[in-house]
Amino acid sequence: MSGKPSRPQRQTVEDAERRRREEALDEGLRETFPASDPVSVTQPAPSRDRAAPKQP
Repeated sequence: MSGKPSRPQRQTVEDAERRRREEALDEGLRETFPASDPVSVTQPAPSRDRAAPKQP
């Protein structure tokens, strides 16, 4: 038997991940409603000012 999950198992994992993302988005909408800015699915990269430590 190979270490790869079978198709039904992969589908179950994919479905669980999709449900987790949907639930996180729904929670974000509930926590920020009403608001003028939409909920972001991803986090933006840090700005240059925050990414590099200050040089003395």
